[in-house]
Amino acid sequence: MRIFQVILMTLALICGGHVARAQGAFGGGTAHIAAQLAAESAAPRPGAGTTIAFAMVPQAGWHGYWENPGDAGLGMTVEWTLPPGVSVGRLRYPVPETLLISGLMNHVYEGPYAVLADLKIASGIAPGTRLPIRAKAQWLACTDKVCVPESGDLTLDLVAGDGKVAPGARARFDGWRTHLPRPLGAKGLWQIDGDRLRIAIPFPAGAEARDLHLFPMTEFLANYAAPQTVRREGDRLLIDTQASANASPKSMGKCCQPVVLRTGDHVGFAVQLEQGQIAAPGGMSRTLLVALGGAILGGLLLNVMPCVFPILGLKAMKLAKAGGEERTVRQDALAYALGVILTCLALGGLLLALRALGGVVGWAFQLQDPRIILALLLLVTAIAFNLAGLFDLGAYGGGDRLAGRGGIAGSFWTGALVAFVATPCTGPFMAAAMGAALLLPWPAALAIFAGLGLGLAFPFLLLAYVPALRSRLPRPGAWMGRFQKILAIPMFLTALGLAWLLGQQRGVAGMTIGLGAALALALLLWWLGGRQRRGRGGGGLIAAGVALVLLAGAGVALPTRAPAAAARDDTTVQFDAGKLGELRAANKPVFLYFTADWCLTCKANEAAAIDRAETREAFGKAGVTVMVGDWTNADPAITRFLESQGRSGVPLYLWYEPGKDAMVLPQLLTPSTLTALVR
Repeated sequence: MRIFQVILMTLALICGGHVARAQGAFGGGTAHIAAQLAAESAAPRPGAGTTIAFAMVPQAGWHGYWENPGDAGLGMTVEWTLPPGVSVGRLRYPVPETLLISGLMNHVYEGPYAVLADLKIASGIAPGTRLPIRAKAQWLACTDKVCVPESGDLTLDLVAGDGKVAPGARARFDGWRTHLPRPLGAKGLWQIDGDRLRIAIPFPAGAEARDLHLFPMTEFLANYAAPQTVRREGDRLLIDTQASANASPKSMGKCCQPVVLRTGDHVGFAVQLEQGQIAAPGGMSRTLLVALGGAILGGLLLNVMPCVFPILGLKAMKLAKAGGEERTVRQDALAYALGVILTCLALGGLLLALRALGGVVGWAFQLQDPRIILALLLLVTAIAFNLAGLFDLGAYGGGDRLAGRGGIAGSFWTGALVAFVATPCTGPFMAAAMGAALLLPWPAALAIFAGLGLGLAFPFLLLAYVPALRSRLPRPGAWMGRFQKILAIPMFLTALGLAWLLGQQRGVAGMTIGLGAALALALLLWWLGGRQRRGRGGGGLIAAGVALVLLAGAGVALPTRAPAAAARDDTTVQFDAGKLGELRAANKPVFLYFTADWCLTCKANEAAAIDRAETREAFGKAGVTVMVGDWTNADPAITRFLESQGRSGVPLYLWYEPGKDAMVLPQLLTPSTLTALVR
């Protein structure tokens, strides 16, 4: 029956060829699948390149084929004519759909789709050189009754340049990339038992997956048309189906069988399968528990950061003044914790919503917007001057109000403030937890964000609910006023760091605007403090209104573009996925790290371990290429790479030994950790 069906399909192709010529498949009329060759950048940078795409638009009722078309059909073939110094990578197809016709399984696209490829430009090509790209593409357009071979001579005329990408092109290509299968870091297993094929793929127990289907890349694995039974078992998916007639350990080898696992509408993962025994699963919720533990621990460590510790110190002083009134203390602690947790949930929910709308964003995405940095700068400046005694901000919980009772609303907003101000202080243990949150369904992801807030609020809850700890706090006295002023110092340092970060994002002009706005705010608060000391009211609302106008005006005045990135030094190269692939293909050792100027852990690791003479000397002797991905400003390419590694934020440190997969290094580095890599 299979041979008979293939013969029928062949006859349909032969007959369809005449239809194609009549309808323009080979140059006349209109093609049933319109094709256009597009480039992400019209001026690709020498030494790097750009991504190009075959944008395919089928007519209603027609479909095109995936690279492995299934039981029938043909994928796209391309003959390239390229100028010297230009090369093109393999075609990358989006996750396909299934179409069963007369017992034949087809892997198809029934709507618009794009096939991507990476265009590489040699570093020796001079800027301004014309780069004519010619592609003769052939593809098959089918309905459920007829198939028509089609082709097109597609052209692109590029010019070597700075690699600039227009916002519209970036959005268009990012949209196409969302449909490419994402690489799954862990390998799966396949096992043949008689004519049955069993496959186990690592997949978090709580991660969302629907409309599951396995697409083999080769003919040696599965019977395409056979039903696939998929069930969850712990942190993996078990797939049972009929093996291909050609499937055998000898024909398939032990490693590796590439497959694509569809987990949603044009969403899926690229997985490598190796032969093995499919054993019993591990813990049912291990991934979620590990991520939740990392989030709680990361939130706990945020309390020692310079932008959080002063506020925690004030809350501890309030507990000391509250004495032994357990009910008041605990209500205050719960309100504070609620403010922290709800703010973390709000930030996490916004992150998930932006990603659901197609945004390429990760954790701390808000810090890539200079307007948010400006708002934080003014907020931290106000807190610092409040601690220093320039004015009184009763709603915040400082000054005389610190001794007040029943300030549940004040405690709630203090907690919200802590969570918001803590965002510049990314601490250890959080990157893996936040990365896992983006792979889990939204209820589990929000649980991880809530865990971060719980860790941040935990010290204050501990003091409130363990009287023995609270009894060890110093007794209230005049020292508290002096201590409050001392706590202003780390807040001023945080404001200075935010001003520096604004300069990194928008240059000297941006930093000048930020410092000018902070100075104007200080004068406004000095005026407000003078009114308060004279016992005059009504200044708070005026000051708040003027502060909002000041923030809006400064935000509008900020430069719209980031300054040109300067090379760090002669020993490092900027992150580029294509360059990384070239270095690995040449068996060069690579140390790749991702950083951001607003990441305190990143800066500490760079100062303590990476930018050290002994590290540079060891890497230099071993011929190690140091590659840096700077995520200070939003960069979808870096975001996509981080996601492929199961992360949603920085820092991330990877070591590529020649011929081996990446080794993920700890988030806290020492010189010995790095020098040991090349011994």
